[in-house]
Amino acid sequence: MIIDKDLGKYIVNSEDTILCALDQISTNCLGFVFSVTEAGVVEGILSNGDFRRWVITNKNIDLNQSVSIVSNKNFKFLFCGEEEKAHSMITVQIPCLPILDSQKRLVAVATKREEKIIIGQYTVGGKSPALIIAEIGNNHNGNMDFAKKLVDCAADAGADCAKFQLRNIESLYHNGGNGNDHREDLGSQYVLDLLTRFQLDIKEMYELFDYCKEKSILPLCTPWDIDSVEKLQRYGMDAYKVASADLTNHELLEVLASTGKPLICSTGMSTEQEIKEAVALLKRRGTAYVLLQCNATYPPPFKDINLNYMERLNEIGSCPVGYSGHERGFHVPLAAVAMGAKVIEKHFTLDRTLEGNDHKVSLLPGEFKIMTRSIRELEESFGDSSERRMSQGELINRENLAKSLVINQDLDAGEIITSEMIEVKSPGKGLQPNYKKSLLGRFARRRLHKGDFFYPSDLLEDNIKARHYTFTRPWGIPVRYHDFQKLLLKTNPDLLEFHLSYKDMDYEITNFFNRSYEMGLVVHSPELFAGDHILDLCSEDTEYRKRSVRELQKVVSIARELKSFFVNGKYPLIVVNVGGYTRNEHLPKEKRKMKYDILEESLSQLDTRGVELIPQTMPPFPWHFGGQQYHNLFVDPEDIAVFCSKMNMRICLDLSHSRLSCSYFRYSFKVFLRLVGPYTAHLHIADAKGVDGEGLQIGEGDIDFPALREDLEQYIAPDVSFIPEIWQGHSNDGEGFWIALDKLENILS
Repeated sequence: MIIDKDLGKYIVNSEDTILCALDQISTNCLGFVFSVTEAGVVEGILSNGDFRRWVITNKNIDLNQSVSIVSNKNFKFLFCGEEEKAHSMITVQIPCLPILDSQKRLVAVATKREEKIIIGQYTVGGKSPALIIAEIGNNHNGNMDFAKKLVDCAADAGADCAKFQLRNIESLYHNGGNGNDHREDLGSQYVLDLLTRFQLDIKEMYELFDYCKEKSILPLCTPWDIDSVEKLQRYGMDAYKVASADLTNHELLEVLASTGKPLICSTGMSTEQEIKEAVALLKRRGTAYVLLQCNATYPPPFKDINLNYMERLNEIGSCPVGYSGHERGFHVPLAAVAMGAKVIEKHFTLDRTLEGNDHKVSLLPGEFKIMTRSIRELEESFGDSSERRMSQGELINRENLAKSLVINQDLDAGEIITSEMIEVKSPGKGLQPNYKKSLLGRFARRRLHKGDFFYPSDLLEDNIKARHYTFTRPWGIPVRYHDFQKLLLKTNPDLLEFHLSYKDMDYEITNFFNRSYEMGLVVHSPELFAGDHILDLCSEDTEYRKRSVRELQKVVSIARELKSFFVNGKYPLIVVNVGGYTRNEHLPKEKRKMKYDILEESLSQLDTRGVELIPQTMPPFPWHFGGQQYHNLFVDPEDIAVFCSKMNMRICLDLSHSRLSCSYFRYSFKVFLRLVGPYTAHLHIADAKGVDGEGLQIGEGDIDFPALREDLEQYIAPDVSFIPEIWQGHSNDGEGFWIALDKLENILS
C-alpha cells in the first residue's frame, strides 16, 4: 500500500463536465477520479464502471453535464489516522481509498503498492532504466562556486540526480556541534571538524537546488535531522534519501513518511532485523520507498559488498532495490544493474586529494561518465524474453557468411526437385540449408540455371511477379550493372538507380551499355571503398577526408559518363552517405555543427558540374557491413533544413532511415517530413521498425503508410521520384521490389 499525497491526478472539480472527468481518467490511467468541491470536500468518485452503468441506465446522454450527476456518492473512505485499515480494505473491486480530514477534505489517496515509484520525472522500478545518483554530499567543501561546478560536471557525466546532505549540527549533536570538544572520540572530532567547516546554509542549498533544475538534473538531499526535513519540505523536494546511519532512527523515519514523498533508504550499518523494522514502519505509513544495498565502509573490501543481498532486500521490502557504493572503481555498480538494481548511487568529486573522507571514495567526472554510459549500454543490451529476431547487422553478416541451398544443374519450370540437385554453398543470400527437405519432391516454379539460389518463394504455391505499374510521381528500381537489362524486361520504370560497389567503379561502362534509354538516372555512391575505407566527408582526419573527396569525385565522373545513356532529366542525381558517424556515442548539437562545417569544406573541393549531389537522410545507427555505428548528420530535421537552406542543396529522403531516427530521438515523423520536404529531390521508400530495423518490406514495420500518403502529397513535390529500397529486394529477380511496388501502388496511387 502507498499513501499518495500528490493529489492533482486524482481529482476534478465537481462542477467540471463528465467529458472533462473522462479525459482526466484517460490521462491518469487509473480508471477513476474523485469529484471534489471548491472547498476540497470529496463529493463522489467516478470510475469506468460507474460511467458504464450510468450510460446503460440513461437514454439521453449529455457529456457536458456536471460530473456530480454521474459520480458515485456512496464510496468507501478513511479518516486521517486510519490508514492502517487500508491494507485489508483495498481489493480488486476497491483499488483505492480516499483519506479525508475531519471536514471530509481529501488529503491523500491509499493505493495498492506496486514495485515501482515516481521520483520527479523518473520512474524507479519495473523495466525503467536505473536512476543514477551523483552523491555530491558535502564534497563542495562549503564553497558555492565549487558546488555549482560539481553540478555542471555531474550533469555532463550523465547523472540523473545530484544529491546533497543537510544537517542542523547544533541540534543533531549532543554537544551542540562543538568540534573542539576534547571529550569526543577521534573519529567524531574529525567528522565534526569537517561538517562545521564544509556546510552550506539553507539559502545556499535552495539556490543550489534551483541551479540543478536549470541544468536539467534532479536535486535530492539527505536530511540528517527533523529540522532539516522541515527546511527541505519548504523547498518542495521530490523525494528524500535516508542515510544508512538513520535507518534505525524511527522518529526521523516517521517524519519523513508523513511528507508523503518517496524515500530512498540505504541499509548499511543495519542488521536484517533492523531493516525489517524500518520496512514495517514505512509499510504501515503507506510510504513509497526503495532499499539500497550498501556497505558503509570507505572503501569496503570487495568480499563485503554482497550484491546478492539485493535479492533479499527485494523480498523483505517488496519494493525496487538498488546499490549505494563506496568501493573503488565503478565495475561493481555495473554488476548491480545487471542483477536488477534500479538505483545506483556513487560519490562524486573533481579531485580525490581534497580534504574529506568522501572525496577518497568518489568517482571523477570522466569515470562517472564512463559508468553512466556503460550502465545505459548494459540496460539496452538486456532486451526482453520475446521470440528472438535477427538484428539488421546479423542479417547483413548472415548474407555474407552463412550458406544457402543452390541448384547444381539446369532445371525447367515444372520439373521435380531431387536431393541430388541441391548443394550447400556460400554466401547466405538464398534459402537456408535447413529447408532442404522442404524442397524435395516439389515442382520447380521457375526456370533454374546451374548455380542459382533457391529462395523462400520457391516454397510458396504462388508469388507476386513483376508487371507494369502506375504512380502519380516518377518511380524507379534499384539496379546493378549486371542485372538492369533483365529487370527492365519485366516492368516500366521512369528511372533507374544504379547502386555502385567499389568494384563496379573499375569496370568499363560500355561493356554494359549499347544504346540509350528514355528514362532518368540516379547513382548511389558506394559507402565502402578499397582498403576498408568508409566514405566520410566530415572526418577530422585531413588525409582520410581527402581520400573520401577523391573517391566521390570518381563517382561523379562515372555518373557523367552514365548520363550519356539516359536521356531524360537535366542532371543525374548522386545519392551519397556523407559520413559524420562516430563509434561510441551520438554528438551534441554544437559538435554536429562542426561536422557540417567540415562537410561544407569537403563539398567545395568537388567538381559537381553536370550532376546533383543529394546527401541521404540517415538512421541513428547505420550498419557498415555488419557493425553498428552512431550517425550524427542528416538525422535531425532542423539540422537538415538549416544546412540545405545555407548550401542551396537537396537531399534523398530515405523514409526508413528517417523513421528510425524519429523513433530513437523522439522526433515527430510528420514534423520531420514537413521540415525536410521542401529540400527533397528523391525518395527511398521502405518500412522501418524500432531504432535499427531498416529496409523492411512495406507494411512490416512502424510506418503508417496511409498517413504517409497524405504527408507526401502535402510536403513532397509531385515531381520528386522514388524507388522501393527493400533489404535484399533484388534477390530472386527483384522479388522484393515487385512486392513493394504492388503494395505501394494500392497505397500511394
